[in-house]
Amino acid sequence: MSVLSTPALALRAANRRGIAAMSFAMASFVTNDALVKYVSQSLAPSQLIFIRGLFATALLLAVAHAMGATRQIGLMLQRRVLLRALLDALATLTYLSSLFHLPLGNATAINMATPLFITLFAVLALGERVGAGRWLAIATGFTGVLLVVQPSTSAFNAYALLCLGGTVLHAARDLMTRTISMSVPSILITVSTAVAVTLFAGAWSLLQQWQPITWQHLGLLAAASVFLSGGYYLLINSMREGEMSVIAPFRYTGLLFALVLGYVVWADVPNTVAWCGIALLVGAGLYVLHSERARERVALDAAAD
Repeated sequence: MSVLSTPALALRAANRRGIAAMSFAMASFVTNDALVKYVSQSLAPSQLIFIRGLFATALLLAVAHAMGATRQIGLMLQRRVLLRALLDALATLTYLSSLFHLPLGNATAINMATPLFITLFAVLALGERVGAGRWLAIATGFTGVLLVVQPSTSAFNAYALLCLGGTVLHAARDLMTRTISMSVPSILITVSTAVAVTLFAGAWSLLQQWQPITWQHLGLLAAASVFLSGGYYLLINSMREGEMSVIAPFRYTGLLFALVLGYVVWADVPNTVAWCGIALLVGAGLYVLHSERARERVALDAAAD
């Protein structure tokens, strides 16, 4: 019995690592977004994304070299690695294009549907078993997102469908991450992502007028690139660990980090409806964690028999 239970115990441990990586990835992305939001007041979006991408690519290449991964840099040309990078770049471009024509709350709400699509893809493509409780937790978390961001129904338009397309692309990107051989270091997948997004942003920037760049802009974008690079790497690791349907709902932690940052930096305080949404988000996360611990106890009991 103990031999049969070992894979189950290993899966529980992988789920914990994946949840931690996802949560820290979301915190990194939120910090990056805050820095970019400030810079976007004086620079065109494509321009700042391109410059930030140059910093991120240089940083990630340096880290990859320090880890000894550049000796395998040819692995970045694998078809699945390239396809994942393409999906990431297209998802970024699609989401940002819709964001310019939608209220932030609406775009955020649509993008936060990603865990629903990831879970669906995990069931259809990977054969993961998802019980009713986990589906309910994901749906509860998404309901919490809607209560926090409180999107305006009158502001939904054709760009909302474009944003939804970006959400599906993000989920497809994460599914593709799971199919890449573990022989490909995560840092190289991260580099390929940074390169693809930077190239797309560079092409996009040619269609917009560049604004003067100050040393403050460069400093803020360099800092943003550090958090973006960390977010990329942690997100990729989270999708290569455990069960996607367990880890994906912890994308919602990004909204909680955003609320904390909004309070600390801008003194934004959620209203009563938003607090109800926060309670649902926390409750959904706690349920997933509790169910995982319950499954681990069952596996441990089986191993002891």
